[in-house]
Amino acid sequence: MKKLERSLSLWSVIAIGIGGMLGSGIFVLPGLAAAKTGSSVWLAYLLAGVCVLPAAFSKSELATAMPTSGGTYVFIERAFGPLLGTIAGIGLWLSLLLKSSFALVGFGAYLAVLAVVPLRPIALTFLVLILFLNIMGVKKVGNVQMIVVGLSLIGLGVLLIFGLPAIDPMNLKPMFTNGKIGLATATAFVFVSYAGVTKVAAIAGEIKNPDRNLPIAMMTALVLVTTIYVSVTFTLAGNIPLDQLVTNIKPIYTLAEMLGGKYAGTCAAVLGVVTLISMANSGVLAASRFPFAMSRDSLLPPFLKKLHPKYLTPIVTIVITCALMAFVILFFDVEKIAKLASAFKVMMFIAVNGCVIILRETAVQWYQPSYKSPLYPWIQIFGILSGVILLIVLGGLAIIAALVITVLGTLVYALYGRHHTPRSGVLKTYGHRPAAYLLARKFNKGSVDATPDIVEELASKKLSSHLGATLTNQAGTVIPLFGNERSPEMLVEMGAALAHGRKVQVVHLNEVPDITDLDALLVDSPGITSLNRRIKAMSTDKEVDVNFESAVTHDLVETIQTISEQTHCKWLVAGWDGKSGEGLFIRNPIGWLVTHIDCDFALFKDNGIRYIRKILVALAPGKDNPSFILACDRIARFYNAELVLVRVANNNAPEAEVEQLRRNSETLVAATESPSDVLILRGNDPVKLIAEASAAFDLLVIGTPVKKNLFDVMLGTEKDRFAEKAACSILRLSIR
Repeated sequence: MKKLERSLSLWSVIAIGIGGMLGSGIFVLPGLAAAKTGSSVWLAYLLAGVCVLPAAFSKSELATAMPTSGGTYVFIERAFGPLLGTIAGIGLWLSLLLKSSFALVGFGAYLAVLAVVPLRPIALTFLVLILFLNIMGVKKVGNVQMIVVGLSLIGLGVLLIFGLPAIDPMNLKPMFTNGKIGLATATAFVFVSYAGVTKVAAIAGEIKNPDRNLPIAMMTALVLVTTIYVSVTFTLAGNIPLDQLVTNIKPIYTLAEMLGGKYAGTCAAVLGVVTLISMANSGVLAASRFPFAMSRDSLLPPFLKKLHPKYLTPIVTIVITCALMAFVILFFDVEKIAKLASAFKVMMFIAVNGCVIILRETAVQWYQPSYKSPLYPWIQIFGILSGVILLIVLGGLAIIAALVITVLGTLVYALYGRHHTPRSGVLKTYGHRPAAYLLARKFNKGSVDATPDIVEELASKKLSSHLGATLTNQAGTVIPLFGNERSPEMLVEMGAALAHGRKVQVVHLNEVPDITDLDALLVDSPGITSLNRRIKAMSTDKEVDVNFESAVTHDLVETIQTISEQTHCKWLVAGWDGKSGEGLFIRNPIGWLVTHIDCDFALFKDNGIRYIRKILVALAPGKDNPSFILACDRIARFYNAELVLVRVANNNAPEAEVEQLRRNSETLVAATESPSDVLILRGNDPVKLIAEASAAFDLLVIGTPVKKNLFDVMLGTEKDRFAEKAACSILRLSIR
């Protein structure tokens, strides 16, 4: 099957991003926005740019993990599943299509300055030109965009050079005509001007070196356009009296004529016409990729993914997109529909920020972005909350438009998509019902019976006959390897220490998206072959019985659950990054297994300590579990190490209480066979005290922490504080 060509350079992508924004947002909307807030219109543009920043960061991260055509649709479909993916794809397609149609009709105000022409026929003529440009190749579109964007930037720069010194301070008063509500309304109104910044994610499959070029292009375009919007609208407000500006739908022409006369105004009108055509051009480029990507994912009929035999562009979706645009231009009130459709983009930006949270917190193995959003998760949360506020400010019609597109997308999925796509999103795979989870935690204390629907679903799914036949039947320990362990040999050693002489089952798991055919990945890679050799060498050196297998899966939880049941293991031992990861609405695979798998669980955070000679065991007050101490003793005997039980007493605790704590602790370690001792520390910060003490040890063994932060519980982002502070490697044990 033919693929899209990666032909777009960094500067072409920046030009497409800027071209997607420099259009009606600056040539038409400033006057209408000024009517809502006054001369503070420039502040509304600045706030809108800040609100769109989280989505730009999130899309940059998502696009480097999934550099394929389709952009926002692909991200939402992979994270939330094909149903929401269908809704998102259709909604984004229609919203871009309508906005592009609006741009073609909107340039009439500028075209009327140049000549008396029939508006709709001339708009359709330019639409035909855009159609052929897109069919002939995305590289040609990129080249055209670079020229148009260059002219637009030069023209707006000239206006700033002459307009800023000519500002009349009296025109800037009053700054707010409708108070904070007016400013918020204007911010929501001009928010759609920035929607094009993320259009380039829809053509990620055609960008050279997308890991580097996509984030750079998106952020560069956003910063440049925000600067242009703010400075140009400030100049407009300072030169054109407010009573004239609020009714002006061609403010750039008006400013140019005021500053330079008739000829300057004519040049600005030409610039407006060309720039609005550029906006429509980039809109068709991005919009046509949504149905193409949906067809590729079997959510729409296969003929929509047909490529032109020579130019390798999605010809069918380009033609359909332009045909619908022509229909809209001829028969619809495009401006109103485009604004309502843009409200759905705000919802998509909310969803995009949610995608990053879901994919990061579930720690799905295939999600490996080369660029990661800064200030996670706070910037995503800000994007979600600001998006909700913008939707409320946009009003009831915006919500109704979003609901209509939602119903349409649901119907398309019900009638076609669900019959042709077998995939499910990450949220369906790793999500669970919050209410049922809470009840299970409260009344069943996290036992496997607490969520029978999930357990039955997992138990009903089987491993392949090949892998099932090669697994050890009675394993002391099962160790899943995910490929990101600091030292797989050290992790297997730790598992062998807990196995207590029984066989150790190691399974290297490679989780891939649902769209990947598992049969195509059955042959072991050189890396897996090397890993097998290294683990066998370790097992020979340590005289432990290790069985190594590898598997490819669409669902880590399902596979690990099935392996643990089939091997009847006593322990499941996995690598750990220090995150507790047991979210309320979404769940890290490891976090879910800790509370639901029917065996003891160990998480090992490898901090590079190779030789285990001294082990520090930390128990919380009142957690005197003999089974826990015996497990620690088993590890100490495996390594011929010394075992030290540390207890922390409050500074204000009386000596008699401290002495009783010491006696209880000595009784607890008396049954161990390895050399053991008790260490009593006094202070009010157990984490700090134990972290400082860990510098003298090679391994810190801790139990399962108790969660206290509701926000962390909901997102699953909480970190184990001991794991963050300790100076040695950490082993966290969860014993049934």
